[in-house]
Amino acid sequence: MRHLLRWVLLVGAALLLLQAYFAARIALMIWVNPESTTFQRSELVRLARDKGLGVVYRHQWVPYARISDNLKRAVIAAEDDGFVNHDGVDWNAIERAWARNAAAEELAKRQAQAKEKLGQVLGKTTEAPPPMRFKIIGGSTITQQLAKNLFLSGERTMLRKGQELILTKMLERMLSKERILEIYLNSVEWGEGVFGAEAAARRYFGRGAASLERLQAARLAVMLPRPRHFEKYPRSTYLAGRAALIAGRMGRVELP
Repeated sequence: MRHLLRWVLLVGAALLLLQAYFAARIALMIWVNPESTTFQRSELVRLARDKGLGVVYRHQWVPYARISDNLKRAVIAAEDDGFVNHDGVDWNAIERAWARNAAAEELAKRQAQAKEKLGQVLGKTTEAPPPMRFKIIGGSTITQQLAKNLFLSGERTMLRKGQELILTKMLERMLSKERILEIYLNSVEWGEGVFGAEAAARRYFGRGAASLERLQAARLAVMLPRPRHFEKYPRSTYLAGRAALIAGRMGRVELP
């Protein structure tokens, strides 16, 4: 028992030290802009491995005042319309996401069963088909996304999700909403090797983030969940239609 207690105390102390490290890093962000995020560094390693000397990395920090209000409103409208009012976690959005994901998973199972039965009737196969994919819909707020990108890996485990929630609360307690949005817009991915609003604005529209027009900002906001996909299909019907919808909602968005 003493041996076990000692290990429990050591693990507990290590976890406390880890949280203190994260808290110190976040406190520093009150004054100092983060040079990069964990996600950016992992992507740079991946790009260097896959493309070698041909890797292209675009990132330029711009202050909050030099990012178009159109982009701020568009991103909030698309990603987290309760951003200025919640404490970092939107439990209603998470509940809705769980419900949609459960419904999508059930539909995928039914489609797989129907396909299997059809195959048996036609005598083409007796094996169960591979599980069908369904789109996982998240309920993460802008602050949660920032916490994950800044410090965590992309793995999906309960432990990582728990750490994400702790970091989210730290960010909300230590930083203003304006600062959180500023760091988010300067670090989020907008395509392969494209990070931050300035790099995205110049990559897709040949202008700085300060001069983005309403529909341009809306198109960038729609890209956020799948930036590398939409980078390949910039003229997709979905992107255009969704951008028009977001542009129509931007006028109701409250900025920090």
